[in-house]
Amino acid sequence: MSILVENLTKKYGTQRAVDNISFEVKTGEIVGFLGPNGAGKTTTMKIITCFLAPSDGDVKVNGLSIHEHQDEIKKKIGYLPESNPLYEDMPVLEYLEYAAELHGVPKSKIPNQIMKMVRVTGLDAEKHKIIGELSKGYKQRVGLAQAMIHDPEILILDEPTTGLDPNQIVEIRKLIRELGREKTVILSTHILSEVEATSDRILIINNGKIVADGTAANLRKQAQGQEMLKVQISDAENSDVIFNGLKSIETIAMIDPVPDVENTFIINSKDDSSSKRNIFNLCVQNNWLLTELTPLETKLEDIFRELTTN
Repeated sequence: MSILVENLTKKYGTQRAVDNISFEVKTGEIVGFLGPNGAGKTTTMKIITCFLAPSDGDVKVNGLSIHEHQDEIKKKIGYLPESNPLYEDMPVLEYLEYAAELHGVPKSKIPNQIMKMVRVTGLDAEKHKIIGELSKGYKQRVGLAQAMIHDPEILILDEPTTGLDPNQIVEIRKLIRELGREKTVILSTHILSEVEATSDRILIINNGKIVADGTAANLRKQAQGQEMLKVQISDAENSDVIFNGLKSIETIAMIDPVPDVENTFIINSKDDSSSKRNIFNLCVQNNWLLTELTPLETKLEDIFRELTTN
């Protein structure tokens, strides 16, 4: 089930929380939604889920507009808000039954659906407890269970692993990947490694505008522009001789010696060029021992910082 966001804008007075953004999420795609605090992530997600009306533009869920088909759209979406509001005085199973009834799950199917959610979110050991007695991580699991209780075709997850320990984060990531095989998922997070571990595609929003859209690999490639290599040559030759030899290679744009590490250099190739073969051939010709030739990638953290720092 697809989501099409068209020229979406949300204004608060003169402030534009979301500023004329457009993007599409295709059926079965997991999209990571990144951005600093106040960038417009949560506002966009609330509009998609029909919890907030836009000032302008439209969102179409499988062709249905949020302006005309809110009730139908809500039935197709499971939403975990960042605040994860729960009735903490209710037992877990009673709360999930209540959530299932609210979502219109047929009564005959509710017990099986509850047990399924308890199993897939790892709540079995805590299912008879009062929600207020649970740890933050288990409360987050209850939030995930209620978002999925009606088996929606779309999941909108706002910071889904907040408060989870490392083992729980791995489990929830695995669950999101499994869900993504049959559902459309948008998840927002501040944890960049989480985006890479779970998402097929990344959207970065800043000051209400989409500033990047692509896979992690494509975003790195666009940001990097040039091939970057770390080269170490173990040899008795003077470092200057090696430096000058590398400098003579036509495909190399820049060479920086690594401080305090003998005969080690960071090399930038010219645009649309690769220097790996030329470096290898140079070492063979001079009988130098090439001990490292490592491609260096631009980190996703660096891309995020560059795109979201004004």
